[in-house]
Amino acid sequence: MAETLQLHSLYVGDLHPGVTEGQLIDTFSGIKDFVSASLCKDTLSGFSRGYGYLNFSTFEQAMETIETMNHTLINGKPIRLMWSQCDSEARRSGIGNVFVKNLASSVDNMKLHGIFTEFGTILSCKVQTSQDGESKGYGFVQFESAESAQSAIQELNGQVIEGKEIYVGPFIKKSDRIHSSTEYNNLYVKNFDQNLTEETLGEKFSVFGTITSLVISKDSNGVSKGFGFVSFENSDDAKRAKEAMDGAQLGANVLYVAKAQKKRERKQMLELQYEERRKEKIQKYKDANVFIKNINDDVDDSQLKAYFGECGLIVSAKIMRTEKGISRGFGFVCFSTPHEAQRAIRSLNGVFFHGKPLYVALAQTKEERRKLFQRLQRATIAAIPAKYPTHGYIGQHPMNPFFNLGTNWRPCGPQTPMFPTIPNFRGEYEWRNHGQAHPIGYGGGVMPTLHMPRNLQAAAYPFMNPGYHHQRLGGHFNMANGHQ
Repeated sequence: MAETLQLHSLYVGDLHPGVTEGQLIDTFSGIKDFVSASLCKDTLSGFSRGYGYLNFSTFEQAMETIETMNHTLINGKPIRLMWSQCDSEARRSGIGNVFVKNLASSVDNMKLHGIFTEFGTILSCKVQTSQDGESKGYGFVQFESAESAQSAIQELNGQVIEGKEIYVGPFIKKSDRIHSSTEYNNLYVKNFDQNLTEETLGEKFSVFGTITSLVISKDSNGVSKGFGFVSFENSDDAKRAKEAMDGAQLGANVLYVAKAQKKRERKQMLELQYEERRKEKIQKYKDANVFIKNINDDVDDSQLKAYFGECGLIVSAKIMRTEKGISRGFGFVCFSTPHEAQRAIRSLNGVFFHGKPLYVALAQTKEERRKLFQRLQRATIAAIPAKYPTHGYIGQHPMNPFFNLGTNWRPCGPQTPMFPTIPNFRGEYEWRNHGQAHPIGYGGGVMPTLHMPRNLQAAAYPFMNPGYHHQRLGGHFNMANGHQ
């Protein structure tokens, strides 16, 4: 059995929208030990997502590529190279990640990398920019180790770089940045025994300062709900009480003590925390989650997982079902890495499984689908001609080459039909309530307008059923003697 080739992968980002997978291959194919390149694309539109992956057979060559080709221009835009981290938890843990702000507008990714490179191996370095490519004045540098990050913070925080004093500090996740006012007097206390009295609770907390109010919440029967509120006269006393009593033993229970929040504040905090967890979950499996449709109804989750398991390590596999448990014909398979997801797409898209060809593509979030729909909608509107012919002309039928005058031919006014009119028909269609009142023949046709000659509006074509046409016109045509 052949030995499996171990690949060393790089992430290549900040790609120009016009960069193709072929360009990536051409750019890096001359490098020793280069194996392959893949460009990540939008599932529906096929547009580039602005990043991809490079695979090398040796660690040394991958490292050298980062050092020599990072920030290389492709289509006039510098690319960003970094190690591809399969461990998404480590990537988003914030370990070794540094936040930099108050950057001069002249500082780009390359300059930022040069400023921090002396402190250790840099995994990622990026200055945040607007849609126009202008610097937002802040960025992030992720080191291989926390020690390197700490050294950079100690040495560079407060330094003047290109005329501006920069701030360098540890990166803090958004969920950890949820702060309320630092000044508070009211504490929320819970998890105490139902038999605890307000007097006993007051004795425990009064040692930290003057208490202005204390209440234990009770139900309609006067039974304690196991929580209450303690308000201090001084904010510092409230803080000391919180630090000392949170987690303290009171009887058989361990107390929970925190700053009391208004209902609106609690709701806002919970919503932010939920949204952050949701985004973290989405980001955790970004580009590793595969969407599959056209799944046979008899396929279950375990069969789907086993079939796709040949492409890599599967985190989860699920077929979407109705409330009654009936398969909806589509599902999702989440892999441990984006490379495995791409392998599944390349290997299994269009392959028959239980008698049906599968459609396999990267899963998209609702926001991504919404943006894609807007792009396609704008593209569709832009493709519509600015002005249609003024006289309602409908072009020559493509199936009749004899009368085909070419796609660019347009009449300069109302045109005489290519087949003779029938003069003894009534000269007006009763077209209201009919989906297609004026059938178009192989020879093209003219949509009637008020200023057209009557004979144009009464046109008939040889292939039409005379009786049907006569009925639509509402006349009294006698097929035997030929008069009305």
